[in-house]
Amino acid sequence: MGAFFSKFKVFGIVLLVISAIIITLFYNALKPEVKLPIYQPADFNTELVDSTLLHKKKYHTVANFKLTNQNGKTITQDNYANKIYVADFFFTTCQTICPVMTKNMVKVQEIIKNDDDVMLLSHSVTPEIDSVAQLKKYALKKGVIDSKWNLVTGDRKEIYDLARKSYMAAKTDLNNPYSMVHTENFVLVDKEKRIRGTYDGTDSKEIEKLIEDIKILKASYKD
Repeated sequence: MGAFFSKFKVFGIVLLVISAIIITLFYNALKPEVKLPIYQPADFNTELVDSTLLHKKKYHTVANFKLTNQNGKTITQDNYANKIYVADFFFTTCQTICPVMTKNMVKVQEIIKNDDDVMLLSHSVTPEIDSVAQLKKYALKKGVIDSKWNLVTGDRKEIYDLARKSYMAAKTDLNNPYSMVHTENFVLVDKEKRIRGTYDGTDSKEIEKLIEDIKILKASYKD
């Protein structure tokens, strides 16, 4: 009798294991695939969007650009071709949100430093101050990896247009219409130059979400 119940016990355990495997497979098969939205200018706070784009609801992509990085190298969209990247706006003499943003971008850099699909791009909003030499000094101080992260300077109008018309990451300075107030936003851009997410670059939880969203976006290219 004992042997019978012993065999029944083993059978029951095997049945439970098989049932658990089947349930897991069904759950994974039925679980909806997580996809990131594709953001358009009309999805953003109007304060961040150039007036010419306020009602644009389709086909928005980041414009082509030509800027100069911390090594004096010309950086264009070609350097980010077929790449996922995170963009932001900062300036090296900023003493408020920029140090926190840079610290958090360094965290992202650490995660993606061996990932050939992902890069970083930080635009100076004070290009007249942030020369190549100044950017290089800042890059060295913060531990920027040149192959992963470009700190760029260049024509003020071009940078302003990128912030307002491409990334929706800056507000107009009401006291100076030819200047701007950059936000703390990190912007996730896909391989087609479309915006797939924005994140508070000063918030550690938002940075965790950004890192997870990068993984989701990468996985979408494997389908």
